Amino acid sequence: MSMKIKETFFISHGSPTLSIDDSLPARHFLKSWKEKVFTHVIPKSILIISGHWDTSVPSVNVIANRNDTIYDFYGFPKPMYQIKYPAPGAPELAKRVKELLLESGFDRVDEDKTRGLDHGAWVPLMLMYPEANIPVCQLSVQSDRDGTYHYNMGRALAPLKEEGVLIIGSGSATHNLRALAFEGNSVASWASEFDTWLKDALLQGRYEDVNHYAEKAPNAKKAHPWPDHFYPLHVAIGAAGEDAKANLIHHSWSLGTLSYASYQFTSAAS
Repeated sequence: MSMKIKETFFISHGSPTLSIDDSLPARHFLKSWKEKVFTHVIPKSILIISGHWDTSVPSVNVIANRNDTIYDFYGFPKPMYQIKYPAPGAPELAKRVKELLLESGFDRVDEDKTRGLDHGAWVPLMLMYPEANIPVCQLSVQSDRDGTYHYNMGRALAPLKEEGVLIIGSGSATHNLRALAFEGNSVASWASEFDTWLKDALLQGRYEDVNHYAEKAPNAKKAHPWPDHFYPLHVAIGAAGEDAKANLIHHSWSLGTLSYASYQFTSAAS
């Protein structure tokens, strides 16, 4: 019988260079995952919601064998295209995700039987679980919907924790690729203000404000011109439970505007 999991997580995966750049503090944070962050349970399987898979309806990858490694980035150093993360697929988990979402009122859930793991999934996972021996299923976001929609998606998936599934949202606390600063070390004020608002809202349990961040948060449109990298956070919050307590488990910056803030959510009922 699988050990129950109390927590869900949101990981800011930042730049794909996280896969090779040892100067990034977030890389060291993720490499310490099993020793310092999530030390007490080996998950039965992992459900990861990545901002890099954006579809019109919720979709799961139903892979019977090993997940392929998708290189969905361009112009980066050659070694990054040689990395493999051949984690087993999790077809039973995919079917369970589909079942839970349909039972909760989602009209349609698609299955993709060929898609592997994009870099929003495999880059953090290769650092967290380098052995690639835990089955992984990926779930898409719908950027034409809102935060509440994704929060409710997470609520529907909450029972998976009781079944030994680790639920991870992988995106970015801030994500404006057109505003990256390749020179200097200072953090842009607009990015810092949004990041601080998010931290305060999460640590104070103001999840409804986070669901409506576009109206509530300062510089929301600047921090997230498109919401795809933010919605994995809403799924993680929803899956933790409405009374869940948030903890900031990592915080660093890169390129002046890219926050690597990452959070743990623990159900108060756990």
